[in-house]
Amino acid sequence: MRYLKKRRYAVGGGNQTRPMASDPMDGVANLFDIGLVFIVGLIVTLFSTYRLHDLFNEESEMTIVKKNKNGEMEIITKSKRKIEALKVSKTMGEGEGHRMGVAYRLEDGSMVYVPDGNEAGRTGPRE
Repeated sequence: MRYLKKRRYAVGGGNQTRPMASDPMDGVANLFDIGLVFIVGLIVTLFSTYRLHDLFNEESEMTIVKKNKNGEMEIITKSKRKIEALKVSKTMGEGEGHRMGVAYRLEDGSMVYVPDGNEAGRTGPRE
């Protein structure tokens, strides 16, 4: 590690072979700089790993579902510039609705949605 033992020599008159007295805090400052570079690299790695760069893109749309230790869920949706957070409760929803089809869970754990026969070609709202 030759580069860590770099010697500084006094400028001007005097003995040119005598190294300059160095400040003991120079090493701490270098460690601080290395720490900053490490932290920035870690943040960039986390953003790319979890694909969080879409949060800063104005045209992107994304949905994140979070579940805490108590089993409470929170759905965070981002649509262009608007971000909404919705807390999901354990109570059942109430109101009127229409049957749109059936969802089946397969043996491998995946789910398949099968629309009702009369709904297959329909795209607009039901009357």
